[in-house]
Amino acid sequence: MAKILIGCETSGIVREAFAALGHNVWSCDILPADTPTNRHIQDDIRNVLTMDNWDFLAVMHPPCTRLCNSGVRWLHKAPPNKTKAEMWRELDEGAALFSDCLNADIPYRCIENPVMHKYAKERIRNFKPHRQSVQPWHFAESDESPDNQKKQTLLWLTDNLPPPVRTGKVDGSTARDDCHKAAPSKDRWKIRSKFFHGIAAAMAAQWSEVLNADPNCEPVEQLDLFAA
Repeated sequence: MAKILIGCETSGIVREAFAALGHNVWSCDILPADTPTNRHIQDDIRNVLTMDNWDFLAVMHPPCTRLCNSGVRWLHKAPPNKTKAEMWRELDEGAALFSDCLNADIPYRCIENPVMHKYAKERIRNFKPHRQSVQPWHFAESDESPDNQKKQTLLWLTDNLPPPVRTGKVDGSTARDDCHKAAPSKDRWKIRSKFFHGIAAAMAAQWSEVLNADPNCEPVEQLDLFAA
């Protein structure tokens, strides 16, 4: 059993995938969990990175609006009610968060993000290319599966974590594009940042083999972050 921190997650999808396999796992976000749980820390993840001797850090939904290639245009022409200075400041803030997670002093790390533009890469400390690109449909059991979706996700992995092996049974030809076609709404950002159960389950199963084989990840007392 490993001590695992799932950063920038409110849904609990990744947290529960690892918890189902017996790990001591917590999620963390500045927002509350979507459903009641005593396994969610509402805080800036950077305050939690050094709260305990975590074995594994997975940041599956970091703020990416200013880092991703699809939003680079707003750096040159700000959207309504925003200024270019605000856009560049938000880029700096997003890059700083990604940098702190990418360079965290935790043995096993996985950081997820869409394709980045050059300005983001220039601002990230010790930046190096991602190790894997995955799609939700890579882990879909059938054409009707909720995982049969198109949403390219890049994974930055430490060298001791193998890229997840596909477990799906579809070829992508019937994959839906619901994420990118979401109608404008106050929750559109949450719909677009949704993580998928199939890839979460594959990560948990495959990486548990690595974590369980590491003698430094031996069973420990349950972490009590709220002890007096």
